Amino acid sequence: MNSIAAALVAQVVFAALAVVLALVLPEQRRALWCGVTISAIGVAGALTGISALAGGRGGIRIPISLPISALKFEPQQLGALFMVVVGAVGAITAIYAIGYAHGPANSRTSWIALAIFLTAMQLVPASADVVSFLLVWELMAISSTVLVLTEYRHRDQVRSAALWYSVMTQLSFVLIVLGFAILAKQSGNITFASISAMHSHRSSIAFVLLIVGFAIKAGIVPLHIWLPRAHPEAPSHVSALMSAAMVKLGVYGAVLVGTQLLPSGPSWWGLLILVLGGLSALYGILQASVAVDLKRLLAYSTTENIGLIFISLGAALLLRSSGLGHVADYALVSGLLLVVAHAAFKTLLFLGAGAVLSATGEGDLDKLGGLGSRMPVTSATFAVGALGAAALPVTAGFVGEWVLFQALIHGAKSSDRLLAVVMPLSVAVVALTAGLALMTFVKAFGITFLGRARSAGAQGAKEVGFAMKLGMVLGATAVVGLGLIPGRLGIQTSTLTGRDSINITSMGGISLTKISATLNPVALLILAAATAIPVLVQSIFAARRSPRRRVDLAWGSGGMRSSPKMQYTATSYAEPLSRIFDDVLKPDRDIVMTPSAESQYLVERVRFRQQVTDIFEVRFYLPAVKWFDRIGIAARRMQNGRIQVYLSYSFAALIVVLIMAVL
Repeated sequence: MNSIAAALVAQVVFAALAVVLALVLPEQRRALWCGVTISAIGVAGALTGISALAGGRGGIRIPISLPISALKFEPQQLGALFMVVVGAVGAITAIYAIGYAHGPANSRTSWIALAIFLTAMQLVPASADVVSFLLVWELMAISSTVLVLTEYRHRDQVRSAALWYSVMTQLSFVLIVLGFAILAKQSGNITFASISAMHSHRSSIAFVLLIVGFAIKAGIVPLHIWLPRAHPEAPSHVSALMSAAMVKLGVYGAVLVGTQLLPSGPSWWGLLILVLGGLSALYGILQASVAVDLKRLLAYSTTENIGLIFISLGAALLLRSSGLGHVADYALVSGLLLVVAHAAFKTLLFLGAGAVLSATGEGDLDKLGGLGSRMPVTSATFAVGALGAAALPVTAGFVGEWVLFQALIHGAKSSDRLLAVVMPLSVAVVALTAGLALMTFVKAFGITFLGRARSAGAQGAKEVGFAMKLGMVLGATAVVGLGLIPGRLGIQTSTLTGRDSINITSMGGISLTKISATLNPVALLILAAATAIPVLVQSIFAARRSPRRRVDLAWGSGGMRSSPKMQYTATSYAEPLSRIFDDVLKPDRDIVMTPSAESQYLVERVRFRQQVTDIFEVRFYLPAVKWFDRIGIAARRMQNGRIQVYLSYSFAALIVVLIMAVL
């Protein structure tokens, strides 16, 4: 048994051990030992991926009682990268869960589902054939649904969120099954190696089915409707796993289809993915920018991040179909770098949101504030995650978007008319998305951690425990580490394209050799420090020469800004943006003015309420649900309990079968 096979077996063994521990341990000891064991599952998965990325080969076969061959798990290099991502995220979130899990999240069912969920996610990219893939994919879907339902007894909206999630994930499964069925029928085999060699006119149908199915799991607009519902209702460590790891498997499926199973399709395949990515990136960040619930904001931000990854994949397919192989490689590498970067900072941000929720009992940004001094570790690590999500130097998010910009800009230089139009538009979309992301995470951090507390929960907040802080610190280290020294990761991801087109610079940065572009994050850090340190030193000396004095504000009638009502809220911060994009966001505003008892011309109180709904939900999904409800009500009339009617149905069905047999 080689190292990869041993690591795969270790994952299954640790998962079984976690299930046993969850069943036998008492509640007060359950979180520690289950958390440690599930973290070991993640470490084993990450080691499996690292071994496969290094060129190792091997796997395991699991016999089953069905009349088909044994399940095969043999990770290749593409799947290995995603195994590393899922395993690392799983290990960090499991450590965090030791301190976070309490109440329903510390139940036997929750820990068992978490162990199965993480194991299934790690086996998805290790699958070598269709049956193995679909089996662990569905196991992942079922276990994640159980985790979303963790607090269903405490909040009614949890059931609704779980229902939406379950419906969309099963729709995804059906589409993926149909797409793989077409490809397997063509090849006469269910292994991915055999499917990848087969092409026909039916490939386009299979491509669309598979891309739409994987796009649902990834949360791409307009198939994202489950994501902003499920993430806020799931426990925060589960939200981190779903956003940072599970949606990446939707990306993995799309990359697998576009680059390995069907690698040489027409140009409209890439254009389709590119349009879906652009729509998702813009709409996701617009919704995030006006959201007032912290976890809902992060959920829509995930939609934006996955949109950028789809832009990378779509651009890669489009550029390759136009003969620009090296630029296409850079576009694909940028997508893989964004996969890793998003996993790092989104894990950190959801864990930080969980810490805020645990300490304050509030997820509404308008009721937070002033947590920076009360929760210094959470504040500092969340700030690092916000920098990564805004793609600022020197974080992992910046590296991925820089490579994407380089690919899009050099792709626009082609003489191909389609590329000459699409690539500049893509640059504009990515640039606008980056600007809105910066605004969004300035709001998320500033409103949450700066200023004055706006509620009793925020005023009484205290820093979380050691396990939760450790999980956040590990996430922050990954965000900064991947941003400072991305060269090794860039080299590794570039090998997946089959060409050596990236070099490591002397400072550990990235050099795109074919287009003469170089990024040195360490040099950027040194430059920033050289600029900031003199200003900081001068400020310190100036502060010592002029001690702080308490000064009343003349423009405030001689009073101090002691009330939190005199500072920005999340709603007021996003108000200008919601007016600019009013036609897209369709906000529902309500202003109630209460006149004074002495005179109707004097106002005693003004109440402002703004709610931004999802236009895809309001204009498509809810009407579709009502339509299906009407069909269901009409179908009930056929079930009237009369045996004569049922016999008539059977007779009519028999007649139809006989007619079809004759034809």
